[in-house]
Amino acid sequence: MAIETLIFETSGAIARLTFNRPERLNAISRRTIAEANAAMDTIEADPALRVVVLNGTGRAFSAGMDLKDDAQAAISGHDAWRQILTEDLNFIMRFWDCPKPTIAVTHGFCLAAACELAMACDITIAEEGTFFGEPELKFGSVITAMIMPYLTGPKVAKELLLVADDRVSAARARDVGLVNHVVPVGQGLATAMEMAGRMAVMDPDAVRLTKQAINGAFDAMGLRQALEINLDLAVEIEATETPSRKQFKEIAAKDGLKAALAWREGRMNQDG
Repeated sequence: MAIETLIFETSGAIARLTFNRPERLNAISRRTIAEANAAMDTIEADPALRVVVLNGTGRAFSAGMDLKDDAQAAISGHDAWRQILTEDLNFIMRFWDCPKPTIAVTHGFCLAAACELAMACDITIAEEGTFFGEPELKFGSVITAMIMPYLTGPKVAKELLLVADDRVSAARARDVGLVNHVVPVGQGLATAMEMAGRMAVMDPDAVRLTKQAINGAFDAMGLRQALEINLDLAVEIEATETPSRKQFKEIAAKDGLKAALAWREGRMNQDG
């Protein structure tokens, strides 16, 4: 597969994946998922590569799943939605399950599925000025990977998800457990590479087993079961199509995605 939406490069034992759709704020398309999965296959199979760093070009880490991409696909029905949402969930959790450490470097915007992806990475570094959040409920959509409660606790997760706050500052994200470090603008990648370099010189089996043990603790707390339950609910919501999601799609089809997003924000401001 020719790589069109990613940059895949290596530096010694460190593999670096860079979202490269700056004109779309690095929105994650179906092709992005396929290209990233192919790159991860290569990384996981190569014993010389020991750490993965994920970042983005342009003004954002990523604004989340490509709504235009999915709208054009005209997905409908339980089976089709289960296939799509399972693909999305598996993509996000691939960075959680990767036997090698994964580090996300965020800047600009880190929203919706991209926020979940950053949470799924083992370590998340945010540059100052980064905004986090999951605005899916604003237009009747769903959270694909319900990781947040396990990182923040239920009170914070309910606030951020039910209010659909998409302007969570980097400082607050750090304070509630969504990110590890906040660094000055332009220093995120250097910080990640320095940290990755330290990980890369350690015994790879010890690193792999330690990550496995940490993840196993979350499995014991029911993370996998919770993700499956959430997936079932997500399929139900998407397949039945909530009134707000239906109107969002109608506006997007008639007037374009920007108009639909403006309607979404105007609706929230009016309701607030």
